[in-house]
Amino acid sequence: MWQPEPGWHPLPGGTGTSTVGLWRTSLGGRPMVVKRLARPVDGDPPELSDPRHFAFWRREADVLDCSLTAATPGLRATPAAVEEDGEGITITREWVEDAAVSGLFVAVALGRFAGAGLPALAWLARDQLRTRLRRVEARGGWPTLARTTVADIADHLWTRRSSLLDLSESLPAVAQHGDPTLANLPGRAGDDVVAIDWATLGTGPVGADLGLLSLATREEFEPLLDAYLLGLPPGLATRDEVLAGARITGVYTALTRAEWALSRVAGGEGALAGKYRHPAVAPHLRALQRQFPAIEALLGW
Repeated sequence: MWQPEPGWHPLPGGTGTSTVGLWRTSLGGRPMVVKRLARPVDGDPPELSDPRHFAFWRREADVLDCSLTAATPGLRATPAAVEEDGEGITITREWVEDAAVSGLFVAVALGRFAGAGLPALAWLARDQLRTRLRRVEARGGWPTLARTTVADIADHLWTRRSSLLDLSESLPAVAQHGDPTLANLPGRAGDDVVAIDWATLGTGPVGADLGLLSLATREEFEPLLDAYLLGLPPGLATRDEVLAGARITGVYTALTRAEWALSRVAGGEGALAGKYRHPAVAPHLRALQRQFPAIEALLGW
């Protein structure tokens, strides 16, 4: 049975559906990070074994093993060693120092990355927003949001999700990181951002990564949009197409995250409104509030 070495130091955020753990260590005097992925077993969710699903268990290892993003424009990976055994995969990569990159710098990089010519590999993620909303649908939609002041808006957008997803998927398809949080994009190498998590790499609507980024940065959306367009290769997409992709992905993701956060605290004592300031809820509600201009735009479509 695989076990971490005694001298490895656990890092936060190192657990997930397929991630066993994340550790920092030193090899030859160089700081390194070790990530362990577990191979799916009987009883695990079937999407872990679906190469097109965003949750495919081994995608990050495959990306690093074939150096797919070693030299892509805008975003790039740090060198890594990949070792596979019967129980899973161990990824060992160099430690990436936090360069405190701004949201605007990342937005430019995401625009440049959208122009990366990824090969048509069977294990790249597809239809990520649609697949995530199918999960939400299987759980009954957004029932907790129906108890809030955004109930009517949430109901309208939930009812229209199919048509807006169709619109999103009709936009130019580009390289998509899929989880562009600043925590996943800590490093800098010249004009590029060094990413440390490639588990959701794939293709998706232009602007989708921008919409996700806008949920987690201090910068307002308009400057982020201008920065993304600055990095986007000429002729790849129009401003309106980027706006559509960013708005649809950002709004539906923000509503889904707000539903998830509220549902976790809704069962406790007291009115739901009294829990809006809960530390596990408030950040998601603030992110949703920042999406109100995009929500207003979608309501008019």
